[in-house]
Amino acid sequence: MLKRILIANRGEIACRVIRSAKMLGMHTIAVYSDADANAQHVQMADSAYHIGPAPSKSSYLDMDKLFAVAEQAGADCIHPGYGFLSENEAFAAQCEQKGITFIGPYAKSIEAMGSKTRAKEIMAGANVPLVPGYYGDNQDPTFLSDEADKIGYPVLIKAAYGGGGKGMRVVRDKKDFISALEGAKREAISSFGNDLVLIERYVDNPRHVEVQVFADKHGNCVYLGDRDCSLQRRHQKVIEEAPAPGLSDAMRKSMGEAAVRCAQAIDYVGAGTVEFLLCGEEFFFMEMNTRLQVEHPVTEMVTGVDLVQWQIAIAGGDTLPLSQEQVTITGHSFEARLYAEDPSEQFMPSSGRLTHLRFPEQNANVRIDTGVTCGDEISSFYDPMVAKLIVKGDNRAQALSLLERSLRHTYVGGVKANTGFLVALCESQPLQDATMDTHFIDNNCDNLTQAPQADVHALAMAAWVYYCHLQGTSKAQLQPHLGRVYRALN
Repeated sequence: MLKRILIANRGEIACRVIRSAKMLGMHTIAVYSDADANAQHVQMADSAYHIGPAPSKSSYLDMDKLFAVAEQAGADCIHPGYGFLSENEAFAAQCEQKGITFIGPYAKSIEAMGSKTRAKEIMAGANVPLVPGYYGDNQDPTFLSDEADKIGYPVLIKAAYGGGGKGMRVVRDKKDFISALEGAKREAISSFGNDLVLIERYVDNPRHVEVQVFADKHGNCVYLGDRDCSLQRRHQKVIEEAPAPGLSDAMRKSMGEAAVRCAQAIDYVGAGTVEFLLCGEEFFFMEMNTRLQVEHPVTEMVTGVDLVQWQIAIAGGDTLPLSQEQVTITGHSFEARLYAEDPSEQFMPSSGRLTHLRFPEQNANVRIDTGVTCGDEISSFYDPMVAKLIVKGDNRAQALSLLERSLRHTYVGGVKANTGFLVALCESQPLQDATMDTHFIDNNCDNLTQAPQADVHALAMAAWVYYCHLQGTSKAQLQPHLGRVYRALN
């Protein structure tokens, strides 16, 4: 049984892993950079070790330092969280070589999905539906242009080793293909050190639906329902939900079984996510994320499963605790990603001290996953996530209403936050009607990010509250008025 776990990450995901590991009676080991010396994950862990200066390449991405801490602390396993080294096959391979259990898939499985080209080849062999396209090694511009003609315009040029929208170009006319190809390759080599691209049919109004899979070391694999992640800004997810709305039982089963075939084709172990493009009654494989996803809590809410505890148990050699027939989905869940950023200024990250931070009360239907508290710093060195707000309702309409209400009772001070933008999304008709697609936010960004009109009455109340505070009025007496004031000022 695994007993001492090193969390090779920071922030919200490190705190989340620590909570689940402690419930299993494990000794938790945190690592931290100069910028995170007083961070919440450091305070929560049973022990913590400094690993270098603030830049991640000198701390959280430094494998030598992480393994030195693992040896010093006597760690028998490492959880990589998400981001950083979570999908780095060299890191997983070194864990295997050093006899430290990597809480994730085998290095060979990560490597197999690391290249979009190779991943497509493997999926074709596993009978997983693919978007029509060219996924080979021939990168001659004339040849690729001819392949685009065969596929039919519009086409998508995509970096084979890319992610996050980099090295990606949509081409709607043959005359623009070569210049778009050159641009995609320049960006790919700059971002990923490899300019290999693939060409595939571009789908104008798709949905992004993904399936959570879980496999053990004994050949068992299940899917734990699906999630809709269509609300994205520049390929970055904003609000996710489970289960994906509007899918027939037959479609869910077909997509889930395809995801299991995907995992089995690469001898997968642990938690993984298979992402699909949903186009009407068709779905196509996009990629597999060989790690825990940021949006995994919505799956936990509707299945009642602690995915991190499953990860730890499976890494330790246990068999899956549920068969496919035993997996049940109950209710509906949403997650909103609360970021320190300014939507009115093209989502510019906002760093600084959190002078105020208030969330709605947590209960069985409202969950807050965060790595910060009031007084903490949002560092410019890392992802500016403040928290994830996760809710569950008996049905989709109830869950969405609860998400909006929870967001309206969330207050962030000291930095800019995207709370208003998230509320605007909740109020949008496409989300209300479940008719959104992956382009909705980008196509409607101006409307969604309009600054609200000043609430003159609330501003006057803010002045009154401040005056009362100066006169010595207690916070308890002022508390009923503070919500409206914070909304006005933030």
